[in-house]
Amino acid sequence: MTWPSAAALAHIHAIILEHGYGCSVEIVTGDTVPTSASMISRGAPAIAPELWTSTVEEAWEKGIADGIVVKLGDAITDGTVEGWFIPRYVQEKHPELTSAEAVIARPDLFPDPESGDKGRLYSCPPGWACELSTSALYEAFGMSGKGWNLFSPGSGGALDASIARAFTREEPILFYYWGPTSILGKYDAVQLDLGPAKPDVYACNTDTDCTDPPGVTAYPSSPAIIGAASWLPKEAPAVAAYLAKAGLSNAQISSLLVYGDENKADAAETARNFLKTEQDVWTKWVPDAVAGKVRAFLD
Repeated sequence: MTWPSAAALAHIHAIILEHGYGCSVEIVTGDTVPTSASMISRGAPAIAPELWTSTVEEAWEKGIADGIVVKLGDAITDGTVEGWFIPRYVQEKHPELTSAEAVIARPDLFPDPESGDKGRLYSCPPGWACELSTSALYEAFGMSGKGWNLFSPGSGGALDASIARAFTREEPILFYYWGPTSILGKYDAVQLDLGPAKPDVYACNTDTDCTDPPGVTAYPSSPAIIGAASWLPKEAPAVAAYLAKAGLSNAQISSLLVYGDENKADAAETARNFLKTEQDVWTKWVPDAVAGKVRAFLD
């Protein structure tokens, strides 16, 4: 896929399948909608290592019901993360700041560099879905009348740079972010309590055609699965058994992405580093003989 965690996972599995199981492996570039549609319509590609099914839920469930695709396991064992965050060093100084409402009551602690008498909430770049959801929550909480500005960075890189600058200087910052990502792997951020997730409210908040007023809701956790064409477990049961075990937690994936970010490494290099340094993790996914072959390749 086009984002770092899915790309790294694809290369991790490719190395294990090729050098551990003796498979012929081809990595193809994809994205959630076209990859899932292709798997459902023609049984290829064989494997999607990190498929966020919430965005293709109806089609994917029909594909499962029709026996065309299967879920082998969870790519992210504890689900994806989206929400509002503050640095832990800020919360340690102000332990009452555990919820969005508690933070909203203290705009003075998160001053806007361009308007010091107001607080600043860092949102998403224009055009991203999270820009809609964050803007809706900003409105639902009535933050404009409570001394807050909503700041939209020009790009994902600009958002990352703002977060990195604040953490490096140990300055306060309130920001939207998601995981697994290298940012959450690198910086000790605390996710704020936004209350319960209300799927209907969230759906309206992110639908530009919805006429209901924005509502307060947490971001629903999206399942991220290891999806496969249904022929795979029938024709390659050993591969399917391996992939069924090959899940990682949000924290583990964020951690492996830090290496890629700090070393400007591509997905293939990031995968090799994970396999070299986290052998106690991935060797549990495979038989000893397979692990030995992968280790021999890495040496």
